[in-house]
Amino acid sequence: MGYWRILISLVTAAAILTGSAASAGDGGGGSSSGGSPGSKKGGGEDTKITMAMSQGVFEELQEAQQLIETKQYSNGHRILQKLLGKKKLSVYESAQIWNLTAYAYYLQERYGDAIRAYEQVLSQGEIPEAIVQSTLKTLSQLYFTVEDYTKAMETVERLMAEVSNPSPEVYMLLGQAHFQLKQYKQAVKPIATAIDKYRSQGKKPRENWLLLLRVCYYELKDYKKMIGVLKQLITLYPKEQYLLTLAGVYSELGDTHKQLALTEALYESGYVTGSRHVINLANLYLLHGVPYKAAKVLEKAIDGRNVKADERNLRLLSQSWYQAREDKKAIPPLARAAVLSGNGELFVRLAQSYINLDRWQEAVDAVQKGLEKGGVKRKDIANIMLGMALFNQHKLSAARNAFLNAKGDKRSVKVARQWIAYVDSELKRKDSLDQTLPEIQQRKQDKILRSL
Repeated sequence: MGYWRILISLVTAAAILTGSAASAGDGGGGSSSGGSPGSKKGGGEDTKITMAMSQGVFEELQEAQQLIETKQYSNGHRILQKLLGKKKLSVYESAQIWNLTAYAYYLQERYGDAIRAYEQVLSQGEIPEAIVQSTLKTLSQLYFTVEDYTKAMETVERLMAEVSNPSPEVYMLLGQAHFQLKQYKQAVKPIATAIDKYRSQGKKPRENWLLLLRVCYYELKDYKKMIGVLKQLITLYPKEQYLLTLAGVYSELGDTHKQLALTEALYESGYVTGSRHVINLANLYLLHGVPYKAAKVLEKAIDGRNVKADERNLRLLSQSWYQAREDKKAIPPLARAAVLSGNGELFVRLAQSYINLDRWQEAVDAVQKGLEKGGVKRKDIANIMLGMALFNQHKLSAARNAFLNAKGDKRSVKVARQWIAYVDSELKRKDSLDQTLPEIQQRKQDKILRSL
């Protein structure tokens, strides 16, 4: 809307407000039929503001406005400065000259000059209430533009003092000023009031207003009230992000059951496909004892390349299958993770999985790879596992060496000694058998020879 249309609307509003129409007298100080500035009609009636503008001032203002609208700012300002130099200007004329001056500065993005000009509008004395309110609102928005939030807040408070029933937008300006000053507690009340007043007018609360209130509650760590705002956002402006945020709030409150229910619903509806959300869902399944679902979700995402097949995610998939008692399915992702890992730990875990399935040679290979790769925290345990796998392949001497290596760690001395003793007994039994069998064979051979 152009400035002049704004100006005319203000004049009309002021005329309705005061019950009088502006006169266009010849002199600069002419008065309206409603009385002189500051006069009161009858006992206790509101003060009526005179809106007087001479024909000459009106015409020059119109000329200046046309120049400004066509971006001829210098020429426009020259006329306005000339007008301000006139004597016997009415309060209303001065206010409108400064008003147009401020508007010109605003168009030029000279916000500091615009602010000073608007302050001049307000300093002219008693001017129509509509102009005061409009100027204060514009001024507060300019303070927001220059990021002077303290001044913005003070200006909004001046505006609220001028009106008996501030609009929702005015309350919102006050809330935004507090918010920008990080005064989140003070911001809550005006923002909530703006939303309630808007709703009472039969209107749907604006999305950005609800979002600002949500952030305030978040900064105050008032998660319960934050849930209420999120539910409004979900109802009025349904978006998956709000559901995910709500799930996160339930997590903050320790209500992981509701978090899981929301996240699972979003996943099954196709809204949750991103890597972070899928991994979060898998962890929630594990937390609530549903490892099979965790494994299925991860496997599908990794196969579909929605989740990166890196060491961490492959390990999580293996863990999920293992907890679901699917030992065979746990092995392939763990084997891939072990290769990607920077140390041998995962090879040792892989060896354990092979031992659980009696796959002894694969267990041996896995332990040896882990020890060769290095970085194994419990080499003693790795050697115990290696010894067990070798023992079950009847490789007794190699098994004994593995247990001897484990014995070097005091944490495994007892177990290693037991295994060594057991291996030694088996070695003795084997030696005994090896010594007896040839004698039997020789006797058989001698008997055959004698019979010849």
